[in-house]
Amino acid sequence: MNLFLNIIWIVFGGLIIAIEYVVLSIVMMLTIIGIPFGLQTIKLARVALVPFGTKILDSPSSNGCICLIMNVIWLFIGGIPIALSHIGFGILFCITIIGIPFGIQHFKLAILALIPFGKTIN
Repeated sequence: MNLFLNIIWIVFGGLIIAIEYVVLSIVMMLTIIGIPFGLQTIKLARVALVPFGTKILDSPSSNGCICLIMNVIWLFIGGIPIALSHIGFGILFCITIIGIPFGIQHFKLAILALIPFGKTIN
């Protein structure tokens, strides 16, 4: 079932979202300061490509001060606009019964977009 839902996700916009995240990641990685943020955007692209069946977990080293500082910086650089766009799409998809699974995946992406540092993807 996850494979079927992921194929539908990719056809109806998941591929475009993943490409946007990869392009944004490349732009961020052009500077040395932006490399950690670009790596987190790659993490977002991976989940945006195939969200069904992926789990977002706290990494064992997620309770450090560096993760907190980087998450706060990330909020102002791009976390809030990305999360708001995913919340908007999630609400739009949840209006219909058929779109509820896709809306839930957008909410999962919104949480990851707010605090990507200290998270691992399985």
